[in-house]
Amino acid sequence: MTRHDDEPRLAELLRRTDAIADGESAADNIPTGFPTLDRLLGGGLRRGDLIVLGGDVGTGKSALALAIALRAAEAGNAVTYLSGEMSPSRVNERLLAIEGRASIDSLRSGTVDEETRASLGAVALRKPHTLPVVRAMPHEGSDSLDAEANREPKPVLLVVDSLQHIHGSGAPAENNAQAVLALKEIAMRNHIAVLVTAHLPELPPNRDNLRPQLHDFGAVGAIKQLADVVLGLFREEIYHPVPGSEGAAELAILKNRHGPTTYIDLYFYKQWLRFEDMVDPDR
Repeated sequence: MTRHDDEPRLAELLRRTDAIADGESAADNIPTGFPTLDRLLGGGLRRGDLIVLGGDVGTGKSALALAIALRAAEAGNAVTYLSGEMSPSRVNERLLAIEGRASIDSLRSGTVDEETRASLGAVALRKPHTLPVVRAMPHEGSDSLDAEANREPKPVLLVVDSLQHIHGSGAPAENNAQAVLALKEIAMRNHIAVLVTAHLPELPPNRDNLRPQLHDFGAVGAIKQLADVVLGLFREEIYHPVPGSEGAAELAILKNRHGPTTYIDLYFYKQWLRFEDMVDPDR
């Protein structure tokens, strides 16, 4: 009897499953560094997947995307962060603030205390491979993004901030839809995870629930259809600042091709631009 060509590949998949059950991490998983999110995503972001992180203005999308890039790099993964909103030096300034637990104002004014200065020094002296590569967003459209995915050091995670800064020739909604398709193809063709931030349209002021919902992401339905994971970031204090709401953040998993849809609780240290997992915080 001739063995079917798929059998060796299926057997290899089964061996991987057994290895994961024994405590090994999946080879195609990239941890976000937020333990609760990683558990719900089956170990982290998966190579070949497109992940969209959306939220209203001021929620901290860029800060969370940078935190994921940073923690994935700390875990030994090659990561590239492309910014369309800030220069690489400004992004690296934020990176220092996040890891050194220092305020941006104190960094710019040179007023950090000795303990914080020591923490910042430890971050600055890290080996390059434990930090994400930060570059400006190219302006030649999706082809230039594909080039970034193949630029050395070749990333296993490409973070794009943001969807609206990917240039195209059509109307904004059409551009966004084309960009979503291009990013999904880049993820699959290069066997990498692609995480892109997205600004959500202004919500009606009379809407009862201002938390992001899947249909808010727009892009002519491309995100809803093509993205493997869609994350919505929400901070109550932006809309209803009341005592006790400071720093509280929700990250909703609005679409998850590989697992459940639910939400996790985060805390945002605004002075450091730093997010932490409320269930399993950093020490």
